Amino acid sequence: MKEYKLGDIVTFHYGKSLPKTKRINGPFPVMSSAGVTGWHNESLVKGPGVIVGRKGSIGTVFYEKRDFFPIDTCYFLTVNEPQVVDLKFLYYLLLGSNLKDLNSDAAVPGLNRDIAYSQKFLIPELNVQEKVVELIDDYNDLIENNNRRITILEDMAQSLYREWFVNFRYPDHADNLDADGNPKLVDLPLGLIPEGWEVKPLGELVEFKRKTIKKGTVSENTPYMGLEHFPRKSIALSNWEEVSEIGSNKLAFSRGDILFGKIRPNFHKVGVAQVDGLCSSDTFVLSPKERTHHSLIAMVTFSNEFVAQAVQTAQGSKMPRASWDVLQEFAVYVPDLKTLESFNSVVTPAIEQIRALSLKNRNLKLQRDMLLPKLISGQIEL
Repeated sequence: MKEYKLGDIVTFHYGKSLPKTKRINGPFPVMSSAGVTGWHNESLVKGPGVIVGRKGSIGTVFYEKRDFFPIDTCYFLTVNEPQVVDLKFLYYLLLGSNLKDLNSDAAVPGLNRDIAYSQKFLIPELNVQEKVVELIDDYNDLIENNNRRITILEDMAQSLYREWFVNFRYPDHADNLDADGNPKLVDLPLGLIPEGWEVKPLGELVEFKRKTIKKGTVSENTPYMGLEHFPRKSIALSNWEEVSEIGSNKLAFSRGDILFGKIRPNFHKVGVAQVDGLCSSDTFVLSPKERTHHSLIAMVTFSNEFVAQAVQTAQGSKMPRASWDVLQEFAVYVPDLKTLESFNSVVTPAIEQIRALSLKNRNLKLQRDMLLPKLISGQIEL
């Protein structure tokens, strides 16, 4: 291995300003210090490329395979010495670096190029770099494949929910049509529903759990999920910290509980808890009172209609928060037992498979992140 200054092997290029009002939707990702933040019809840089956060989220590192448009909150990197360092290896090298700690301005966080250039790294021979990249890419490919399977399962479950509970095209719905071929609906105070169904407010079907755990010491390796750990538009909650102490009061949740992020509900942060743990007090913790209603409630709270209601009735301008007083009145259509069992026979296994895949991904990420610094430093030889 040989030591190099970063500035001897790569160049940091400034991105270009591209306000949202000037973006034209297209196939090219707009890259910022936070990663992909939009799309444009033109690219500025030919992929693949490495992007580093310059302002805002400084020192963040991203790898983009496609042609892309980096904006002025980030740098994009080019390799000066391709015989010294591979671009993908450079990405993995910088992931484990201290770039995030190189803030050059306390008032406005920023990464200075000259300071970044002065950082020194030990870099192995190219053939070793290629082996490291191949191994880590194998991990990432497995993770990405699982993510695709999770997305397919989520789309299937939500599509089934919409077809049955929004469009009322459930099995045997043809037996419940009027002369014009439309579903026979009963007019109730909370809405129109098919004959034989019930409509109930969400609050009657779930326990709104507010078990507070006071700040201080908690059991070793207790899972903690802040809203920053929630993915957007995915029920697969597989990211959490393991803590032994908490600095403020938190809420307890159990495996299977439905967690809904109430701050900025438009972020669509809602999912099914994979383990027992703690979460931010800015989370609604919902536990269906009947197990047979679990999959239905999960799909209701994950639906665009429920999130839209949360957004429209949120309180506060700078940090809008959803209101449980409002959302507990959200109408849930509860079908007859036969229809509910048919729905559960498809959606419940899908939710369990999502859990298995997301936990598998968590383990793969932990293994990858443990291996990467040891491979980069040469502690593990390939």
